[in-house]
Amino acid sequence: MKRKILMITPYLPYPLASGGQIRTYNLLKHLSQKNEVHLISLYKKENNLRFIPELTKTVYKIYPCKRAKNPWQPKLLLKGLLSPYPYLVVRNFSNEAKKTITELLKQEQFDIIHAETFYVMPLIPKTSVPILLAEQTIEFMVYQKFAKQLPFPIRFPFHLEIFKLKFWEKYFWKKATLVAPVSKLDEKIIRSIAPQVKTAIIPNGAGDEMFVKRLPKRDLKTPLLLFIGNFLWLQNQEPAIFLMEKLAPLLLKHIPKAKIIIAGQHLNEKLKFSKISKNVQLIDIKENESEKIKQLYQKATLFLAPITGPGGTRLKILAAMAAGLPIIATKTAVEGLGLENGAHYLKADTPKQYLNQIKTMLNKEEVYRRIQTNAWKLAKQEYSWEKIAQKLEKIYERLENKNHN
Repeated sequence: MKRKILMITPYLPYPLASGGQIRTYNLLKHLSQKNEVHLISLYKKENNLRFIPELTKTVYKIYPCKRAKNPWQPKLLLKGLLSPYPYLVVRNFSNEAKKTITELLKQEQFDIIHAETFYVMPLIPKTSVPILLAEQTIEFMVYQKFAKQLPFPIRFPFHLEIFKLKFWEKYFWKKATLVAPVSKLDEKIIRSIAPQVKTAIIPNGAGDEMFVKRLPKRDLKTPLLLFIGNFLWLQNQEPAIFLMEKLAPLLLKHIPKAKIIIAGQHLNEKLKFSKISKNVQLIDIKENESEKIKQLYQKATLFLAPITGPGGTRLKILAAMAAGLPIIATKTAVEGLGLENGAHYLKADTPKQYLNQIKTMLNKEEVYRRIQTNAWKLAKQEYSWEKIAQKLEKIYERLENKNHN
């Protein structure tokens, strides 16, 4: 059945520069094969519009809508302070988008409204069209972790923001017809906070371009240990600091031929190291350099993920699985993905544990191959975007049937 979908995103889903963009673009690519997708996307800068032609190849029609160019301007910060909404909603609000959505709902008969992230929900007027709210992460929990690391005197403003975030996140969960978190863990959290909310898991996936047809042989003698992230986010800054300051000195002493590669967007802007260890390479990746990311996954020996931040599922982990790149990670990094320690990845928390697990992978080829094979197979079975889009369409169908009954 061909259905008419209105999807709303707080960013243009191209280029594939962040986890959210990768998720949305791949969903759109598969959903658009059988459905008529109208896309409302917010943008900050005029030069973002150069990516529109790429999106028009995928969706039926796209409506780019302007939001604040500089989210940290004093006028907007003051507005955020005085608004009942959290600042995340205020800085992503667009009068143009609200007007466009209101007019579209009057002119067109949509079967489903698909909202990516709760903070686009204020843009949607009252409507009888079923709303699926996709929660890529539970935002207030991310802010909670960040606030705990701040000096005590400046925590109060953040606690106020967290209170507002939690209130409105919960409020919009209830407003949606169905909430779609990306993992069982996030679903459990949502249900504990708002038991009456209907949920269905729509996981993240690995990009089609990341899947290898057969498992490659990797260099275990002069290994490259990779971490990739968008360093605008605290959850990615912390692992990079851990790798540089805690793990790199140990590796230099015990596995001198090993090199750590830390790569990603905004690296030079957000990470300032007084001294760079000689066994660490820093690679700043521009927003349109997705091919460079793919090459890094293909040439690395191991993927390291010392992630401790909560929420969501990690597209970087899924990409490594699809690329046949074995993973050493914290339990938090792989939470919600169904990975078993010793079968799909090796667990580590401390620098010494990472060192020991790296030695195990490099010295025991049977362990390396087992982890590599099991994770790759799981990615193919559960985390291809084609299968995820099929699952999403079944959920759309349930929502439509419920709406018509």
